[in-house]
Amino acid sequence: MSQYAFFVNSDACSGCKTCQVACKDRNNLAAGLHWRRVYEVTAGGWQKKGEAWTSTVAAYNLSVACHHCLEPVCGKQCSVDAIWKRPDGIVLIDQARCIKCNKCRADCPYEAIRYDAATNTVSKCDFCLDLIESGQPPACVSACPNRALDFGELDDLKRRYGTLDRVFPLEDPVVSRPALVIRPHRHAALVQSREPEVANWEEL
Repeated sequence: MSQYAFFVNSDACSGCKTCQVACKDRNNLAAGLHWRRVYEVTAGGWQKKGEAWTSTVAAYNLSVACHHCLEPVCGKQCSVDAIWKRPDGIVLIDQARCIKCNKCRADCPYEAIRYDAATNTVSKCDFCLDLIESGQPPACVSACPNRALDFGELDDLKRRYGTLDRVFPLEDPVVSRPALVIRPHRHAALVQSREPEVANWEEL
């Protein structure tokens, strides 16, 4: 079975959120509803050394959406089989089957399934399925001005970019095996050694 996946180059991400805007525009998402989100990860502060203050601040951005996991927990736990995985690995929600119990939202370790209070429905990234089927990249990938996003077959992305699929604040990949490859920011290790936090939770 093939498996589509996303590549995220955190080192190239400026946090401009163009990918997020492109996703919202392409999918006509309501205000406050985001299928792709950009984490602003920060750590450190200021330390006094003698009479001087020294900055220990470090930060990076990480663009995330549904990871179309190899073993999607959301689908395994759905009591009505409303979440299914295509042969190409893309995970979709069947709105006709969905009973709006919201259990999939609670089960997803990445908070990729989003709730729309106006319509009482759940939804998520569908990999811009219509674009993929017409031979085009997903909207987020083509919109990124820094080319920090890419997509393709998971095995091919791993050969090209490595096998890392977790940096802060993402959960342990063993839970659902995300179809994701990450190039960490050059300061990622530094950030993670200084009590990192997500600085923009209110946006997410």
